[in-house]
Amino acid sequence: MSGDRNATEKILNVLRPYASNWSGTLGRGDLVIPQREIPRLIHEILDAVREPGERRAEASELDVFHVLTEARRLPSVQEQAERLRAAFVIVKRA
Repeated sequence: MSGDRNATEKILNVLRPYASNWSGTLGRGDLVIPQREIPRLIHEILDAVREPGERRAEASELDVFHVLTEARRLPSVQEQAERLRAAFVIVKRA
């Protein structure tokens, strides 16, 4: 829950300069974004919510193999799962 709140604050900080009223508040949710600024704004939002050191590309099979080999030596399954979460961004696919 704290992570969601932190991400929300980061996104709001990126959007505040585009608030439609002069006070820079987003109370009504109205934004005025020039069309040429939209691509830059999207990149800023993605950068704001991206975790530091987060990998952008998929992991290679060799990287996965090394981390799994290291994780197998840990005493509990919970610690093994935590090691995998620390090394990779795990996305659930349907």
